[in-house]
Amino acid sequence: MSPLSATNVTTPALSASEFERLARSRLFQSPPALDAPIAPGDDDLDGRAASFPTDLTAAAVLVPVVAGSALSLILTERTEHLSSHAGQIAFPGGRIESHDATPLEAALREAHEEIALDPAFVEPLGYLETYRTGTGFIISPAVALVRPGFKLTPNPAEVADVFEVPLAFLMSEANHRIDSRIWRGAERRFYAMPYGERYIWGATAGIIRTLYRRLFTA
Repeated sequence: MSPLSATNVTTPALSASEFERLARSRLFQSPPALDAPIAPGDDDLDGRAASFPTDLTAAAVLVPVVAGSALSLILTERTEHLSSHAGQIAFPGGRIESHDATPLEAALREAHEEIALDPAFVEPLGYLETYRTGTGFIISPAVALVRPGFKLTPNPAEVADVFEVPLAFLMSEANHRIDSRIWRGAERRFYAMPYGERYIWGATAGIIRTLYRRLFTA
């Protein structure tokens, strides 16, 4: 485990209205281009490793922030039998299909399919930079507020569990760390944000890190 910085500070907790104003002012209102040269990715901490895929599949995820008395982020635990990212902590999301008009539409469709999140409760706020994964995806993260009153039901074919993590915890750089493991014969470093028994890492942690940077350091 590596510390990020000796100057880590705790990000102040925000109300739903404060978060909405901040997000609308700092997020992209249109999805960034998939071929943006500065897009963050799994290889950021390893100097853009040459072994990473170049032919990437377009995908989208919903970054759903629950507008409760204390903001929280909805995450899922993927089932163990999936072909990619099995058993990992993830945002609701998946491939962008030909019938999806925008990445947001794809993210909302996938969130409804995976956890039965009714789009009527979702207030889109904007996009983060696209994110490249070592498993061959280029992800468009769509950030949204989720109004109270929703009910979630995990689709057992894809989702083993659905849960919430306090946004204040995830937006505090003191809770971001750098871990490493051997992957495809080389050591890879990645962001991780363990929360209780949940090990949030890889692309999910990378997107959370991007959200933190976009909102609080941009």
